[in-house]
Amino acid sequence: MNATLTEPAGRPEISDRFNWHADPPAPFRGTDETELERLKNRLLRTFLGAVATPELIPLFRRAANEAAALAWLEPHPLLVFPTLFEEKLAAARKRNHRQGLVRSRSLAWMKEEA
Repeated sequence: MNATLTEPAGRPEISDRFNWHADPPAPFRGTDETELERLKNRLLRTFLGAVATPELIPLFRRAANEAAALAWLEPHPLLVFPTLFEEKLAAARKRNHRQGLVRSRSLAWMKEEA
């Protein structure tokens, strides 16, 4: 008995199985990526130039990377990046200020116990 193998609907034929290419999950935006990196670096240099405390430098770099990652999820990342970056910078400054308060309180308590 000669049985033929048939594929379920929606799947490629056996002969095309190895030549089948899926559509990419997102459109290729290579030029946008380089433009976003340039914008990120330019804004980061601007803000790092105004930093008085060196402890903020890694926080600002992290904020820029997080903002770029979030902006990349949007249809127009170059438009939303500056606002996201400013929001992330504000959050980093606030977090750094709170950590400084906790650090100073902890040092005061340690001196009282000693």
